[in-house]
Amino acid sequence: MTTYAIAQNLDRCIGCLSCEVYCKENKGLPDGPRLCQIVMLGPRLVSGLPREAYVYMGCFHCEHPACVAACPTGAMRKRESDGIVYVEKDLCVGCKACMVACPWGAVQWNHEEEKVVKCDLCKDRLDQGLQPVCVTVCTTQCLSLSVLEDAAAAA
Repeated sequence: MTTYAIAQNLDRCIGCLSCEVYCKENKGLPDGPRLCQIVMLGPRLVSGLPREAYVYMGCFHCEHPACVAACPTGAMRKRESDGIVYVEKDLCVGCKACMVACPWGAVQWNHEEEKVVKCDLCKDRLDQGLQPVCVTVCTTQCLSLSVLEDAAAAA
């Protein structure tokens, strides 16, 4: 099984939020839910100068996702082929059990649809051989789609 992850080069990220903005646009999301987030750490002193670090936070597509186990309707799913955890929107009843179960806060509430949403690594794009939107719009190319088996083999 191929397992994907979004990797970030922390030294390149400038905190421009392009990934967040275009993710919301691609998914047609209202104000509120953020399927990926840039979290600012700092400032801290580096060589006597204040510096911030910007960390990309998205869904980790866990090996044993608590959100999938918590979902009473089977709306929260994990694809067998690549491990992508996603929401089958038509089955979601908006109970938020998956939101409570996720230790990372990756499952978000879409108040317009009264259903949960989460990063699915743009699985529709991956299925077409394309990269996730966050990766393609990254201003400094600090984000990349990694295949975890390839990374482990290279180590």
